[in-house]
Amino acid sequence: MRKSVLFCLAVPATLFAAAESTGPTERYTATERKHWAFRPRVQPEIPRFNTPVDKAWALNPIDAFVLAGLQKSGLAPAPKADAATLIRRTTFDLTGLPPDPADIRAFLADRSPSAYEKMVDRLLASPAYGEKWGQHWLDVVRFSETDGFEYDTQRPDAWRYRDYVIRAFNRDKPYSDFLREQLAGDEISKIDEEMRIAAGFNRLGPLRKNAGNQEVASSRNEELTEMTNIVGSALLGVTLGCARCHDHKFDPIRQTDYYRIQAYFAATHPDDVALASQQDQEAWKLKAQPVNQQIGDLKKSLKALDDAQKTSVQKKIEDLQDQLPDPLPTLFSVNDDPSQRSPIHVLARGDYQTKGDAMAPRTLGVLLPDGAPEIPSDVAAPRKLLVDWILAPDNPLTARVMVNRVWNYHFGRGIVATPNDFGRMGTRPTHPELLDYLANEFVANGLHFKALHKQILMSNAYRQAYRSPLWEVAKQKDPSNKLLWHFERRRLDAEEIRDAELAVAGKLNAKMGGPSVMVPVDQELIHLLYKPSQWKVTKDEQEHYRRSVYLIAKRNLRLPMMEVFDAPDMQISCPRRESSTHAPQALELMNGALANQMAGFLAERIQKEAGGDPAKRADLAYWLVAGRGANAKERQVAIQFLRSQPLPEFALALLNLNAFLYVE
Repeated sequence: MRKSVLFCLAVPATLFAAAESTGPTERYTATERKHWAFRPRVQPEIPRFNTPVDKAWALNPIDAFVLAGLQKSGLAPAPKADAATLIRRTTFDLTGLPPDPADIRAFLADRSPSAYEKMVDRLLASPAYGEKWGQHWLDVVRFSETDGFEYDTQRPDAWRYRDYVIRAFNRDKPYSDFLREQLAGDEISKIDEEMRIAAGFNRLGPLRKNAGNQEVASSRNEELTEMTNIVGSALLGVTLGCARCHDHKFDPIRQTDYYRIQAYFAATHPDDVALASQQDQEAWKLKAQPVNQQIGDLKKSLKALDDAQKTSVQKKIEDLQDQLPDPLPTLFSVNDDPSQRSPIHVLARGDYQTKGDAMAPRTLGVLLPDGAPEIPSDVAAPRKLLVDWILAPDNPLTARVMVNRVWNYHFGRGIVATPNDFGRMGTRPTHPELLDYLANEFVANGLHFKALHKQILMSNAYRQAYRSPLWEVAKQKDPSNKLLWHFERRRLDAEEIRDAELAVAGKLNAKMGGPSVMVPVDQELIHLLYKPSQWKVTKDEQEHYRRSVYLIAKRNLRLPMMEVFDAPDMQISCPRRESSTHAPQALELMNGALANQMAGFLAERIQKEAGGDPAKRADLAYWLVAGRGANAKERQVAIQFLRSQPLPEFALALLNLNAFLYVE
């Protein structure tokens, strides 16, 4: 039995009273409204079991739903993973780093019933948790510190948004506050720095700049497009952007829906909020004024020149721009400017020059009664109203989408395998009742992430082993492991591999926050940039050993090591990392500069901590790179290798082991 939750999305009645319906009225069929993602969440009945074995396995409701699904298909869960596997799995999942050998040994020695729970609590309290889970969110919102496209202009203070996200996860900020501050922080407070930084969310998308005039209509249209699309993919889990040019081909999202959502951003414009004192600003202007004067004079001369002359002058302009003093500190944010509100129209084929009906703000029609009116175009703080609707407890999408993301990162596959697409072309949930149960619990617990993590991690479903005694039978019935009959092995993502190399080598710099780091790269890559001066290597070498989340997120230059291991391109929302396997990965691990440098440091660490005894060296090495002691065969091979080969070669081989690169 499933009980329906009351379905009435919160749109203030006062706004309906003052509504202005400027656009057409759409109707939605019963079939369109019945799609599972648009229906209200239910309060599912938790499955019950009769046998002692089943009752013992179903530790919490998560296990009950998973076990019910397995039994329905004639399957059974895998045994529990051993303690060394569990601490390595959980440590990487929550912190993105390998467990320290001392922590592993302490966990293995702790025989108390609460040992695992204490370990989970410790990891959730680690500052590294925010760095790991902040990166997941940065993927989803396509965070970058440059514009992309041809110029790929630097956004000097965008790193403050990255630090805001990491702080939010470490402080266990409720998802409601987290979203409200990002969508509407500047509307909530003009003077609170945290709010202004968070609102930088609205300008994270790539930006195609045109030479000369940056305020052309096409650029503004692309700004609004980026603001609108990310609401659909990141927050609502729908492909809203598909309705930009025409009604959605598969989902009940009309083109008018798209532009009504866009209308919430009509007055939103980029705003770099100065942090420097008035005196410092005046001093900066004094230094910059003569350079800017020359730049201005050259730009004026462009109109009268032929193409060859323009190219030469443009080069002089760029050289002068490099002579400007370093930018003063700012908050990378947005602000509402009613005097610059963009008229929002339905655009034929998305072309800003082909305007149709005027649109005012309104939320998705399929989640409203037919004929629901728009709200006034000049309403104050429109994004606050949008986020109020997104966060309404009975919005069927928001909580489902977020808990599915968390599940996806823990299990390698979401309950809905397409985290950014809950529509008809996305996958249906493998465990719909479990999805609604988790969403309801997430809302009931104040939208706190750490409580959700713990609920998942304490389940027996999460603690299963990779290997199952029923492997062959289960593989036939459920080859994709949709029913979770075992825990899925996964390769570490790009940041985890790099950070783990630094950690086991004893070189990881744990410093948090601050301006991003540029590490040395091949000159060939720098010369591919629009301006080589865009890549200035950070002078302090210790900064090069910081966690990967603090490396510069530049759209037009990704580190080869990160790119080869499937780091996203930051152009569009990345709901989940791919995990490809190809030859360049092996070449990077064997020949890459970082791998060889860290192998050298790892060799020094082994020499220092284990001395010259090959057996001790082998044991320490495996505890560091694999999170366990070497088995008999591994120890034998390692000792033979160490007797004939240099220690750095042994260390490099260790960094190429599956035991280092994968977690089970």
